[in-house]
Amino acid sequence: MRVRVILSTCAFLLAAALSGSARAAAPPPKLPPSMTPAMAAQMMTLGPKHAAGIPAGAVPVSGCIPTMGYHYAKLKDFPFGPIYGWYNGKLLFTEIMISKTAFEQGTSWDEELQPLPGHQIDHVDIWYERRGHPGYMIPHYDIHAWYVPHKEHMFICNPSGKKPSWL
Repeated sequence: MRVRVILSTCAFLLAAALSGSARAAAPPPKLPPSMTPAMAAQMMTLGPKHAAGIPAGAVPVSGCIPTMGYHYAKLKDFPFGPIYGWYNGKLLFTEIMISKTAFEQGTSWDEELQPLPGHQIDHVDIWYERRGHPGYMIPHYDIHAWYVPHKEHMFICNPSGKKPSWL
């Protein structure tokens, strides 16, 4: 849900910005509570094309998402993943997205969340996305294997360090 809200808001803001003078008189779109215009802008601005440490062939697929950073993926592997998180020259996580249907059917996966060379997994977060989100619009699980402590990634693109209500 949180990524869906984020990306839907970003898509709306982008469409509003690109719609020309006919929309110039319209009021600016309403942002979710606690989301600032600066946050919306950072989520719409893709990360560096060749971020250090991101595997070859992975491209930026999101701006800086609060608590998660920039996302990168090899498009041929999307949406399952792996998806990689990066911020300020540092690798943050490897993620996979598994459909609810695949879990219900008893599908198994082995060794999918291997850390990138030179990294160790600090902790794993599993977030259920009951409505999906842009890029994977079906119910699924986002599984993040973090290379950094929870206390650290909570401040990424998120000055408060607290999970935004809309995330």
